[in-house]
Amino acid sequence: MSDIGSDEFEEEHNKHGEYEGDRNEAGERHGVGKAVLPNGDVYQGEYQNGKRHGQGTYHFKNRAKYVGDYSHNMKHGQGTFYYPDGSKYEGMWVEGSRQGHGIYSYPNNDTYDGEWLGSMRHGQGVYHHHQTGSKQKGAWVNGKMESAGEYIHSNHIYKGNFVNNNPNGPGKYVFDIGCEQHGEYQAEEDRVEGEWGELAPATVLKWIPKCITGPTPQTPNEETSSELQSSGGES
Repeated sequence: MSDIGSDEFEEEHNKHGEYEGDRNEAGERHGVGKAVLPNGDVYQGEYQNGKRHGQGTYHFKNRAKYVGDYSHNMKHGQGTFYYPDGSKYEGMWVEGSRQGHGIYSYPNNDTYDGEWLGSMRHGQGVYHHHQTGSKQKGAWVNGKMESAGEYIHSNHIYKGNFVNNNPNGPGKYVFDIGCEQHGEYQAEEDRVEGEWGELAPATVLKWIPKCITGPTPQTPNEETSSELQSSGGES
């Protein structure tokens, strides 16, 4: 969901909007005031030398709302953005983008708590799946799980490397009963039936078990392997 609205372009419309509030000796908006833009957006808060600067609240015409810090007309510092679809971001902003630590609550009640860069999940963080209770914990790059991470379920944890939000290469399942299954995920090309009955190419992740350590160590055979179709990750 985009954070960019007409607040980014208020300066070029200032002459045509309405403003009530403090001004400096040069006639610029300076101090506390309220601006109504021609398109119906409303900003109420602090100004400095004609620009939004300090604490403020911006109401968008599409029902979105931002409450937090501004610097030179851009969201910068700590702030909360309420989106029209019901999602919410609460955290740090840098020059108008989500950057630093923040918590994003999605419309389906999923949440991501972690680091951001350029308004995308980037760095260390935890994504919580509300419906299943499972969690993805680890490193994120451009919105996807990458490198070392964990997929935490109710009674077991998968630990390994991830590529494009999916497990890849060597890893292990750690079960609550005290045993671990070591193995490797391999990506294989397959064809699955599409919406209209046609066969479409798809990437399938196949788990190749190697050994089990713990209370009952053993070497599983090929029949214990399982397949997982790639989901592509969250948006």
